[in-house]
Amino acid sequence: MFTYEEVQHFVAAWGTVYFGAIFVVALLYALAPSKKSTFEEAAAIPLRED
Repeated sequence: MFTYEEVQHFVAAWGTVYFGAIFVVALLYALAPSKKSTFEEAAAIPLRED
């Protein structure tokens, strides 16, 4: 069984790397050139008059 200190050390060491990797993947997805038209269309939805 792990002690609290061991878990705390693991989370401190690898939690930042894990969430940093998630951020980079989300950033690459959002800035992908192939997604530009999709995001531009979604951004224009509030401006449409139905």
